[in-house]
Amino acid sequence: MNSKTALIAGVTGQDGAFLARDLLQKGYRVVGSSRDALNCDTHRLQRLGIENDIELISLAPNDFRSVLKAFSTVLPDEIYNLAGQTSVGLSFEQPVECMESISGGTLNFLEVIRYMNTSCRLFSAGSTECFGDIKGIPANELTAFHPRSPYGVAKSTSFWQIANYREAYGIFCCTGILSNHESPLRPSRFVTQKIIQGVKKIKLGLASELRLGNLEIWRDWGWAPEYVEAMYLMLQAEQPDDYVIASGRTMSLLEFVRLAFDVAGLNHQDFLVTDSTFLRPSDLCYSSVDPSKIARDLGWRAKATPDDIVAWMYNERLC
Repeated sequence: MNSKTALIAGVTGQDGAFLARDLLQKGYRVVGSSRDALNCDTHRLQRLGIENDIELISLAPNDFRSVLKAFSTVLPDEIYNLAGQTSVGLSFEQPVECMESISGGTLNFLEVIRYMNTSCRLFSAGSTECFGDIKGIPANELTAFHPRSPYGVAKSTSFWQIANYREAYGIFCCTGILSNHESPLRPSRFVTQKIIQGVKKIKLGLASELRLGNLEIWRDWGWAPEYVEAMYLMLQAEQPDDYVIASGRTMSLLEFVRLAFDVAGLNHQDFLVTDSTFLRPSDLCYSSVDPSKIARDLGWRAKATPDDIVAWMYNERLC
């Protein structure tokens, strides 16, 4: 059995729940944090059947004292910082909270590790939103950042904080530059889950249309249960490094919609309505990324295809 202790900040989210399940299966002691452990939404942990197997604590990542107290109590070997605002769309409405929750939280974890002079390893969740619109050229770990949202700006800041502390203080810390990754545990505000639930309602006769904004955005969509394994592998490496975590496949949102209606046995053209009220102030039109480095160094590759992902979300597969 593994005797390591992992602290997962943001354990009640999609990635935190899947990661907690995987680490428990590997024999870890798993401590998960939420801003308010007594009143947080644990339904994802319940759906995975692990709610009673993790220790849940309160931790506010943007409060240094809170991070220090949690670290001193838990004494983790590994920290997975998955907390902070997760919605690109919401970041336009709450840019200050976005920056504070993402980059402020990252800085506090780094400072606590430095202050405690510990060998604890830190994984930070980054985003391919940092790259911006790369004009169809697949981005990799050497591609310059040009974010087009407050969320992308905050994740870019966090990335450079990690890089600076790694180089300046020798801390084992790294950023996983994550492409979009989905599962039935996605919150309903995310467009992929909105599509899946909208198609289900139409299939059941509870709705007559699906209203969406820009359908000509292109993303690399992956399967979340696979991506958390990449996070784990990054902290098991001999040397810390940053990696793009993606499938290497890009498709349009319109194609995602078509696949969802196909699973339901419906024609998307009969129900799809474009609505300009869902458009953002600025948007990343085309995102394409190259995950060859993580495949070469750590042996990780995404296996799920877009057809798999849409079908599994529709059928609520959790593995």
